[in-house]
Amino acid sequence: MTGTTLLVIAKEPVPGRVKTRLTPPFTPAEAAGLAEAALADTLAAVAAAPAARRVLVLEGRPGPWLPPGFEVVPQCAGTLDLRLAAAFGACTGPALLIGMDTPQVTPELLEVDWSAHEAWFGPAADGGFWALGLAVPAPALLRGVPMSVPETGAVQYERLRAAGLRTGGLPVLRDVDTAEDARAVAAGAPAGAFAARLAEITRPVPR
Repeated sequence: MTGTTLLVIAKEPVPGRVKTRLTPPFTPAEAAGLAEAALADTLAAVAAAPAARRVLVLEGRPGPWLPPGFEVVPQCAGTLDLRLAAAFGACTGPALLIGMDTPQVTPELLEVDWSAHEAWFGPAADGGFWALGLAVPAPALLRGVPMSVPETGAVQYERLRAAGLRTGGLPVLRDVDTAEDARAVAAGAPAGAFAARLAEITRPVPR
């Protein structure tokens, strides 16, 4: 694992630009606060996992939520498949990419073993994927994959299979897209910043 680059692709948590499906019931500012907490939890997990490089592939500007030890590179223009492909294209060795939508991720989940697998795939409960690892970065495996649709994960996994890659499976994780997702993820990871932020904004107002 020591030669692995850990990639996090993320958006700057700006109200009205992130987690828009959380609005309503949350305000744009509350949704952005949840996005920031999710990103903080994700970056903390990556920071605690062994890696040769830790890279934040960011749309926007870094803020105080960014811990030390990360390189920050801007996302390229274009659709999400092209941005993911470009992130892998900037790597020269094994790379594992995750997003900012699974704050329940742990450092242990990111310690993948390349000795028996040429790829790693982490499916998301909504049909997408939360993690994708490639021992030899191959951007073409991502270009043209339809993103943010129910079959995204199936199409991406088939790309790996068709390329003949020995693919290891990571656990299914739930993305935070809706308020229901937020409650379920927070319940499963109650010690994180995301759960604390959700509790803060949903706490009953004293009479």
